[in-house]
Amino acid sequence: MVEKRTPLAVAEAVKKVVEQAVTIGAEKVNLEESYGRILAEPIVASSDVPPFDRSPYDGFAIRSIDSEGASGDNRIAFKVIDHIGAGEVSTKQLQAFEAIRIMTGAQLPKAADAVVMFEQTIETDDGITIRKPFLPLENVSLQGEDLQKDEVVIDSGSFINPGTVALLATFGYSQVLVAKQPIVGILSTGTELLAVEDDLVPGKIRNSNGPMIVAQLKRMGLTCKMYGMSVDNLDESYQVIKKAAEETDCLITTGGVSVGDFDFLPAIYEKLKAQVLFNKVAMRPGSVTTVAIANGRLLFGLSGNPSACFTGFELFVRPALLKMMGAQKLYMPHTTATLGEDFTKANPFTRFVRATYDGQLASPAGFNKSNAVSSIARGNALIVLPGGSRGYEAGDTVDVLLLGSEEGAARWQL
Repeated sequence: MVEKRTPLAVAEAVKKVVEQAVTIGAEKVNLEESYGRILAEPIVASSDVPPFDRSPYDGFAIRSIDSEGASGDNRIAFKVIDHIGAGEVSTKQLQAFEAIRIMTGAQLPKAADAVVMFEQTIETDDGITIRKPFLPLENVSLQGEDLQKDEVVIDSGSFINPGTVALLATFGYSQVLVAKQPIVGILSTGTELLAVEDDLVPGKIRNSNGPMIVAQLKRMGLTCKMYGMSVDNLDESYQVIKKAAEETDCLITTGGVSVGDFDFLPAIYEKLKAQVLFNKVAMRPGSVTTVAIANGRLLFGLSGNPSACFTGFELFVRPALLKMMGAQKLYMPHTTATLGEDFTKANPFTRFVRATYDGQLASPAGFNKSNAVSSIARGNALIVLPGGSRGYEAGDTVDVLLLGSEEGAARWQL
């Protein structure tokens, strides 16, 4: 008897998965290894930035009061009494109509409150002349104007990008507390599958889902444990999945979740006494996507069709893994675009169309059936077409999920 499956709305399915994902702890890594990880503690400024009043330009430090009345017809002369290189500090204090040559980033000398850029001066035998007055603090970077000591600069749960690394270095974080990375397992099921290096034979296809998911994980900075390919045999598949589920924080299987004679995952979940969160989603492709929990571990049963598998990973697996790492932003970035092609046929399920997005127009990336591979390679986005009784026409405004972004969105937006 074929199992009766009730489709769950995509947003509700995503919510169920994220609610079950649990953070797995933290560890310290060296600063140079921190890029791409998730902060497990906030970054707190250990000092003001800048740490002192400094010059943002190469030029001359002066007292602004001495520049009053300067004009093209009344150039005011200053005697240059010292030179400050970057990283140096002058011991001299400016007196009336004195200037100190100063380099970009150097600390302002005593009594100086303005900087004259080099190109605003004319050199003389013992100094410079200027032709305009300068206001107090003109061309000065003030202590703490960027960041102040004890200020929380970056919150816990943030993605560490190159700018974050610069901040960590600025504040002396030689080691960084980051979220532990989950151990992820991958198992491809199906007697029809061949290894990538195998020659094609009638009735067989090469396993593209396994390598694709490995790449999707790498894009998140994650590695995985490979459990190879399992044939359509219930006992053999059960033993492999049981072992994998015990060794990983999250197991991803591809194939075996439909209702065919050789789709064993529902029976395996039952033998594992797993709690099935859902086994059908109101989406195309990937309606048979199934997610379960066994002994606190998430089991993702993704479709064996490549496009459905890819979409299922991005919608369900990615946010769950990010939640396990304590990330603030779990979901794909979202925007709107102009639809570039008609989709006149109505569909009761929400469609996720692999697409190319150029900043304004979103168009299908090619052949878009669930077994398609080419459109995955060509696309950089997913067009979202909500289910209903009508189709869509070119020129309509549609929602778009952006693929490949390091950082995502904080909320599920669709």
